Amino acid sequence: MATTMAAPGRVTVRMKVNGVEYAAEVEPRLLLVNFLRDNLGLTGTHIGCDTSQCGACVIHFNGEPVKSCTLLTVQADGADLTTIEGIAKNGEYDEVQMGFWEMHGLQCGYCTPGMIMTANAFLDRNPNPTEAEIRHALEGNLCRCTGYQNIVKAVQYAANQRGGGGAAPGPGTDLEFEHKDVIEHAPENLQDWGDQLAGQEEQ
Repeated sequence: MATTMAAPGRVTVRMKVNGVEYAAEVEPRLLLVNFLRDNLGLTGTHIGCDTSQCGACVIHFNGEPVKSCTLLTVQADGADLTTIEGIAKNGEYDEVQMGFWEMHGLQCGYCTPGMIMTANAFLDRNPNPTEAEIRHALEGNLCRCTGYQNIVKAVQYAANQRGGGGAAPGPGTDLEFEHKDVIEHAPENLQDWGDQLAGQEEQ
């Protein structure tokens, strides 16, 4: 669909987002992620890095996962977009969303919308993935707090729920911490703890 000029310095765009038709006049330089968040109020699409590295802004563009911070809004003219708000159907979470819930595939949650969007598109293409394939598919999505283990399990869970099989996801929270190597005994107070960590225990 060709764009048409509107007010001076602005362009008229039309697109479908989560099944709803929208038309708007935008500046040619407006990023798609900003249009979704600021113009349409779809704030589930996150802005994380401003350098297209983190993947927090992933949406589906005509069925394909894209980082919406790398596209201008005018490039989406005539497109069919899906954001994280459009994944659930009839008020029910889809399999990937449930996977992140059941396997505890999130901590702060900032990367989660992008992870879910990427994982959904990936499972559409590869319904029976190996763990290595899942990890490769998520390379463009960065997480700073989970360690990725439970994110992978969430995608495995979703694959199984979709009937694709794949490796059994296992428990969702199986992290094991060994504090004994750091602190030999329970500190009586924070100062004691700090002294231990600094190697300055009282004689």
